[in-house]
Amino acid sequence: MMNKKELKNLKKRYLVWFYKDTKEALDKVDRKFTQVEVDRVILKELKRNNKNGAISAFIDQFEEYIAKKEQDGLSMKFSDKKLKPDYAFLVAKLRAIRKTIIKELGRKTLEEIDLLYEIEMTERILRSTEH
Repeated sequence: MMNKKELKNLKKRYLVWFYKDTKEALDKVDRKFTQVEVDRVILKELKRNNKNGAISAFIDQFEEYIAKKEQDGLSMKFSDKKLKPDYAFLVAKLRAIRKTIIKELGRKTLEEIDLLYEIEMTERILRSTEH
């Protein structure tokens, strides 16, 4: 028989896993849009610094890369200009998980899980050696 603390820990681990799994799926789509936004700022800076035209071909390739990324994001999130049901479900599911974490474990635990997720994702990027 488990005591209250063990049950709470079990719930917390499950909710952390469920949060991470759902947030990763949502981030896979949403990051396309944030990346495109940042890419456009970088593109503008590259164009501004290309006074002699030496890097024009690379800039053109980067521009094509941005357009493809944006199209990929749009096709993952929308269909006929409407939110795709699977994307809408992920949004609703993450919202429900977050509410459940607050109900079961408190707002402070949700903030802790949010922070741990960000740390984990950043560490993955920094550890990554593949392109």
